[in-house]
Amino acid sequence: MGGGTAVESPGRALDGVLFDVDDTLVDTMAAFAAAITAASRVWLPHLPEDRYDEVLALWRADPNQHYRAYTRGEIDFDAQRMARANELQATFGGRLLDDAAYVDWKDLFWGTFEASWTGFDDARPVVDALTAAGIRVGSLSNARVELQTRKLAAAGLPDVPLLVGVDTLGFGKPDPGVFAEACRRLGTDPARTAYVGDELDVDARAALAAGLLGVWLDRPGTRRGGPHPEDPEAARASGVLVVHGLDELPAVLAPTG
Repeated sequence: MGGGTAVESPGRALDGVLFDVDDTLVDTMAAFAAAITAASRVWLPHLPEDRYDEVLALWRADPNQHYRAYTRGEIDFDAQRMARANELQATFGGRLLDDAAYVDWKDLFWGTFEASWTGFDDARPVVDALTAAGIRVGSLSNARVELQTRKLAAAGLPDVPLLVGVDTLGFGKPDPGVFAEACRRLGTDPARTAYVGDELDVDARAALAAGLLGVWLDRPGTRRGGPHPEDPEAARASGVLVVHGLDELPAVLAPTG
């Protein structure tokens, strides 16, 4: 998106804002909840529906870090997803999925997930406000470019380009190289670019370490399957900006003088 007047953030002028996608612009947790419900009804038929939140929490927590291994380029996408699916089956008393069963599980789970993609109510307005102020806007994700591009379009954000995904360089956040590449594609200096994401470590702090302004989107409630373990005041003390909704961004990044 086109350049223009720089916006002042605390301590620096900004020309660009990069967004995380999942749980930042797109309500991925709600989509995963729908997918987990659909899969659990078929593959964990003995499990009471009031325990589906536990299944979702385990999926999101990914305690054995299979998805992180994928973002480091160590395993492929289906390998991490099948491993996580079988963790659900083992933990909640279902039968383990062989290759054929996994295909059926994936079709149900992923079909429901894709049909449930929606943007947060504050996503479209903040993108419009930033672009109206002449700020370049793009996104950077630890998922595949093609997947996230479709997700943004389904969420009503087709004009937010997915500049870097995990398949762009073969690895993802928190490596500083992915932030540098996203800024290069956005056409902005990292020192004049903010990155906004819902994870304090791999989003805000990693962006800060890469020379960007790190903004942690600390939405009320839960994320990644459990309560926020991070302290907003400690995050601020480390140099991270903290917002509780995307609608706070224009004021936080507004001119100061």
